[in-house]
Amino acid sequence: MRTRVKICGITRVEDAISAIDAGCDALGLVFYPPSPRAVTPHQARQIIQRIPPFVTVVGLFVNASREAIAKTLQATRIDLLQFHGDESPEQCSGHGRPYVKALRMCDGVDLQRLRQDYRGASALLLDACRKGMPGGTGETFEWDRIPADLAAEIILAGGLTPDNVEQAISQVRPYAVDVSGGVEQGRGIKDQSRIAAFMRGVMRANQ
Repeated sequence: MRTRVKICGITRVEDAISAIDAGCDALGLVFYPPSPRAVTPHQARQIIQRIPPFVTVVGLFVNASREAIAKTLQATRIDLLQFHGDESPEQCSGHGRPYVKALRMCDGVDLQRLRQDYRGASALLLDACRKGMPGGTGETFEWDRIPADLAAEIILAGGLTPDNVEQAISQVRPYAVDVSGGVEQGRGIKDQSRIAAFMRGVMRANQ
């Protein structure tokens, strides 16, 4: 099965269209105000209106309240939730949407235990670890830390670029890859040529 691709941190309609035209499977919208890639529900609606069927819309939240998540879901079409903070399994569930739990690959992280803790998650997203940053570090981590028996349930993130995505997929064989800064020309502004190059790397790894 082909590795799926999510392009996260979409802030403009034209970037969403470029990503879709390049063949991505999912688009990520960041509802975390401190992020330079954050969007409001109003901005999200404008983007989502241009997204065709069969492209998954992912809403990213960081330690948001249930009320804030509910208001966003009422205002926008979001298919999948992505929790990127310190949310417990209980805080991730009960929103009426499937969810993905992002985990930072800090020293001593026990993926097998966390997979059991978050067994209600559709997948685990693995990201690099930097103190004080819930994600978007632009850094990779040691991919050989991922147990082979979990790879099919993993969304691989953290420092992926057009230059390393082929190697990452070939080594890890994750269910999906997630990229944001690696396909940007500036914070929150995607680069059409880098998106296309990233997708070519994915395709080469899947040949």
